[in-house]
Amino acid sequence: MMVPEIRAIVADEEQSARAVLRVMLESESGVQVLAECSNETETIRAVQAHKPDLLVLDTRVLGMSGLPVLDPVPPAERPLVVFTSSHNGYAAYAFEAQALDYLLKPLDQTRLHAAIEKTRAEILKAHDRHLTRRLLDFLAEAKSESPMDRRLVVKSEGRVIFLKMDEIDWIEAAANYVRVQAGSQSYLMREGISHIAARLDSNQFLRIHRSIIVNVHRIKELQPCNRGEYMVILTNGKELSCSRGYRERLQQLIANV
Repeated sequence: MMVPEIRAIVADEEQSARAVLRVMLESESGVQVLAECSNETETIRAVQAHKPDLLVLDTRVLGMSGLPVLDPVPPAERPLVVFTSSHNGYAAYAFEAQALDYLLKPLDQTRLHAAIEKTRAEILKAHDRHLTRRLLDFLAEAKSESPMDRRLVVKSEGRVIFLKMDEIDWIEAAANYVRVQAGSQSYLMREGISHIAARLDSNQFLRIHRSIIVNVHRIKELQPCNRGEYMVILTNGKELSCSRGYRERLQQLIANV
């Protein structure tokens, strides 16, 4: 993932302090200062207008209102906050307000850099949480669209793979898992074969054994065996056994050809 840029606002009563902080912030890679503010009202307006990632806030800007300076801003739009101060009297209150860091003046570039790296890490975590929520919402919607899924969602080795039904050759039970074979690729899913069978289109997928489901479009040949059983041969040459308990469906398939 690319290193995220940080959009920041500086709030300090002293113009000289704001100027120094701007220079220090913009010397950090990927940091952009969007605005400078000298009081609480300006700070709230700037946060609402620019929606920054980071607010570097001097404690003197808080005035008489105390720490909840961002209360007028909706929680979802509040930036991460790093406090600056000439003394440590506000430190306990700052962390109660869930400030990301607390920097004592005169500011040190090394400490500021550490605060910027904390900010970047939090942005990345928020990005990951957002992607996870979107993915879970997508999977929930996909499952609710139809009892017969048009695609099979497979989680494999940290990836999420969307298989078209026509790509699947056969599915085979493996203990508490099923193995989905699609061409030369094989995917393991933690799901019972009966549960996955219920999600598949019975006109396309046929259960020929208690542990095997086959895509009927992949069947090339049926070879009769002993006692009315069949060997199912797929277009890729794979041989699958059809047990007696499931041969009726296979015989219906033959009758409809």
